[in-house]
Amino acid sequence: MGKIAALYRYPVKGLTPEPLETATLSPGQTVPADRRYAIENGPTGFDPAAPKYFPKARFLMLMKNERLARLRSKYDDAHETLTISEGGREVARGDLRTAEGRAAIETFFTTYCADELRGPPRILNGRGHSFSDVAAKVVSIINLASVAELENAVGAPVDPLRFRANIYVKDWPAWREFDLVGQEIAIGPNVRGRVKKRIVRCAATNVDPATGIRDLQIPQTLHRTYGHDDCGIYAEIITGGTITPGQFIDPVSA
Repeated sequence: MGKIAALYRYPVKGLTPEPLETATLSPGQTVPADRRYAIENGPTGFDPAAPKYFPKARFLMLMKNERLARLRSKYDDAHETLTISEGGREVARGDLRTAEGRAAIETFFTTYCADELRGPPRILNGRGHSFSDVAAKVVSIINLASVAELENAVGAPVDPLRFRANIYVKDWPAWREFDLVGQEIAIGPNVRGRVKKRIVRCAATNVDPATGIRDLQIPQTLHRTYGHDDCGIYAEIITGGTITPGQFIDPVSA
């Protein structure tokens, strides 16, 4: 039986993972506050009153902007405040509910990513919207045993945070997750999900999440070794509840 090893959310797309002690999941929704915000890189026409999916290339993100990994961000839910640090020093802080607070963050990225911008960076948010890499509202799951096997193929340590998952699972055999596509899974005693698809990995996984250095070739190694570029699965929540590390995660018995 698999167990939840860790839970994470990513309040701002491309910025720091935040570990969670618990997560309350709702049917048809993401982990709360996951990818709640994104930083627009060039005009998208995003309408916060009618939010819709845009490809990740329209935002600052690790696939193209690896320098983001050198930053450390922290999101305060109660005050909707984002704090950004670099090298242990605070470099920007802003209340994302206010124009002034968003401008403080945008001004920082105007300088920090100056040579990678296609227009003024803009903090985006839409009620109930998640700036996920896929249009469906899902949670992402990574099997730690698969990452360990991938390390052997890469020939170097692979930090699981390269895959920016919501749920990390231990005690499954390597690649067990791929057998679950189309199946219903139990995540703890109350939550149920349906595995929708495998996750195709992009060049964001080549970036060391601690240093921001593009030092590995994860998709290329997956393709060369296994004949595909996949690592991890997406699941749609169909029955809600609260989950915590240490709880089981496995297919629902027939």
